[in-house]
Amino acid sequence: MNSKNNPPIIAIIGCDGSGKSTISEHLIGFINQYVPAVKVHLGKQAGNVERQLVKLPLLGKKLGKTIDRKKVKVAKSKIGVVPALVMMIFVLRRLFRFRRMLRLRKQGLIILADRYPQMQIPGAYDGVLLPEHVPGRPFINWLAGREHQAFRWMTSYKPDLVLKLDVDIDVACARKPDHRRESLEKKVAVTSKLNFPGSETVDIDVNQPLDHVLLLTERVVADFLQSRGYKMGASH
Repeated sequence: MNSKNNPPIIAIIGCDGSGKSTISEHLIGFINQYVPAVKVHLGKQAGNVERQLVKLPLLGKKLGKTIDRKKVKVAKSKIGVVPALVMMIFVLRRLFRFRRMLRLRKQGLIILADRYPQMQIPGAYDGVLLPEHVPGRPFINWLAGREHQAFRWMTSYKPDLVLKLDVDIDVACARKPDHRRESLEKKVAVTSKLNFPGSETVDIDVNQPLDHVLLLTERVVADFLQSRGYKMGASH
């Protein structure tokens, strides 16, 4: 569901350590030189919550081990009711932010999205987490159905431009020393595989110096906006 009658949605996707936050902060100011724009975050942000919990004194180490066990259970389709409910809370938070984004778009604002929902690779970041079917667990299967329904609705709104930030694993680890290397490796691999049919997608090599990366992303976004008829200075 995208139309050239609507302000465009520009999405930035990439592994942790690829510079999504830095690049999006820079680009929102750049895009506002063309037309009013707003930056939104469409990720589940569960990793941020986990890392803060693990840092807690006394309980942090125990919580970290519990979270790891829950991840193994999810991977083996042995998820329990409580973890499934927690995941659905994150889905509801994402739905809330996604609906807010659509309201802002309807008001005439260009959207710059940090992350974007996807259904291509289940279990990967920004994708569905609950297994589609767990034998003998009707309530969890019902929750999974609701999650998939929510993602089908969100992904029906296709971004107009996707900036894929390609980063080497060693660079990502150096930038995010508090993240697990194994987790980052999986995200780097997923980023390379993701595609968004119906969206214009541009790969950005973010292993280069930051100034070069920012100029490159500016050029890509400027070309895209100008192809849509936007001119710099029009918002002033």
